[in-house]
Formats: sequence, C-alpha cells, structure tokens
Amino acid sequence: MSREIHAVTGAFGYSGQYIAEQLLAKGCEVITLTNSYDRANPFKERIKAYPFNFDNPEKLAETLRGVSVLYNTYWIRFNYSGNKISFSHSTAVENTQKLFDAAKKAGVRRVVHVSITNPSEDSRLEYFKGKARLERALIESGLSYAILRPAVLFGKEDILINNIAWMLRKFPVFGVFGKGDYRLQPIYVDDLAKIAVEQGERNENTIIDATGPETFTYRELVKTIGNIIGKHRPVISIPDSLGYMVGWLVGKLVGDTMITREEIEGLKEDLLYTKSPPAGTTKLTDWAKANASTLGIKYASELARRKNRVESYAEL
Repeated sequence: MSREIHAVTGAFGYSGQYIAEQLLAKGCEVITLTNSYDRANPFKERIKAYPFNFDNPEKLAETLRGVSVLYNTYWIRFNYSGNKISFSHSTAVENTQKLFDAAKKAGVRRVVHVSITNPSEDSRLEYFKGKARLERALIESGLSYAILRPAVLFGKEDILINNIAWMLRKFPVFGVFGKGDYRLQPIYVDDLAKIAVEQGERNENTIIDATGPETFTYRELVKTIGNIIGKHRPVISIPDSLGYMVGWLVGKLVGDTMITREEIEGLKEDLLYTKSPPAGTTKLTDWAKANASTLGIKYASELARRKNRVESYAEL
C-alpha cells in the first residue's frame, strides 16, 4: 500500500521546514508548494517542490491530487511594493482561497492551517482581518480542518526575537512603545510543527490557540533577552510615532522593513495574548540560553528572504 502524501507550503522557509522535518521523521511522503522554487532544498531528493501556480487553479489542483493532508503556512507579514517585488495581504488572502478551493477539488482529506491569535473580520488591522477571512473560508469549504493560532514564533530562523537581540547588541538603549505592558506568548517553531503534524492525523474540526508556556510583557521580553545575551540595556518608554520612525530609519540602514504601524497597533491591543492554556512546552528562556552566543549576532531580514529566492533561510 502506498504511503499517504502530505503537502507543506513553504517547506524551504521557516515554520514549513519544521513541519516537513517532522513528517519525514515519521516516514511520510512529503511534497512542498513554494514561491521559492529555485531556493536551496535542504531536504534534497526527499521532498519534491512544485510552484504554487496561483494563476492556474487547475494546475494547482492537479499538484494536490493524491495528497491526504495539506499544511498551510503561506502568508505575508506586511504590504510592500518595491522595484523588484511587491506583495500584499489582499493578494495573500486571494491566493490562499485559491489554495483551499484547489485542495477541495483535488480531494484533500484535511487542511492544517496556520493563522494568528485573535483574528477578527471586524479588525481595522489588515493582518488580523485577513486571517479571520481565511479561517471562515476554510470552515465554510467543507474540508476537514485544524486551525492553529500562534502568537509569536521563535527558533533559529526567527525574525522578531533575533532582531530584538540584535538591537540590544547594537544600541545603548532600547525603546518600547508606550508602557510596554502588552503581552506576548511565544511558541517554539518545533512545538508548532509537532502540533500541526498531530492534527494532521486527526479528523475532527478544531481551532487551537498555539501559544507557548511563558507569557511576557513586551518590556519583560526585551529585558529577559538582554539579560540572557549579556546586554543589560536601559529599556525606556517612547511614543509610538518615535518608535516607528526609529524602526523606519534602522530598516533603511539594513534594507528591510523592521516594524510597521499595524504591528505596533497589534502589539498594543494585546492581540498576541490569549487566556487559553499553553499548547507548546518549550520555554523561550531555555531556548535563548542555549543559543545565547548566536542570538542577534546577525540581523534577520524579511525583505532579503523575499527578494532572494535562491539561498536558504540560514544564509540570509
């Protein structure tokens, strides 16, 4: 009897790579759908890559034919339009709906979809509104589903935690937006992958707040990371507008978008916090201590990963 085929979006990227690794460890047959078709394949011949073909829904459905479970991590962090690339939340929503439609047409048994904590179609924040629209689209599709709602991911290829550490290494003070009392519940990317794979084996529809075992205020998070990497910087409160301008300036210097106004608003509205019990078990503090010598040594650029579709994430 042939093995079930599992499809992971973005297996050459961040969370998708960890999901793919766990599936392979279980002996599953895995394929990936990706926009980075030419990116270095860390899995070699063990995973075959296919383009998304969002502009050709029939071809996308054909790629998914025979797939049992689809693990969807496809999304974008912010809207961007530059000389060589552009992407937007609205396009990501449209493309993901095409992906769900193709999965249903192809006879995919189950979809494990990565969303975000506290999505809402009433939100004025496009990120959280778009995620809510996609949750509804998946629920209404009739497909068996598991929706995972992580807050902040941490791991070797992480951006947020790494770049907080980078700022602490580079600057004598660290500014937080307002009081910095808004909360986050970071989950280890490998814990999220484990939950995703476990849910792929089930049939019942479910929505899970995929948060980690530690809760920090943003101010506490910065201080904790500083203590762990040995950079005890003063953490000061600054107006949102000043924080955004500093982030904009640093972003220009490193060729990236460091922070957006919507991300600041989402943080301050406590949208990366839930009252649900933790789903992950790995503590950020333990992981950071184990990786203190390398955490924040190099800036992690979102745009570099978007622009360079050849090199692996570890090299960018």
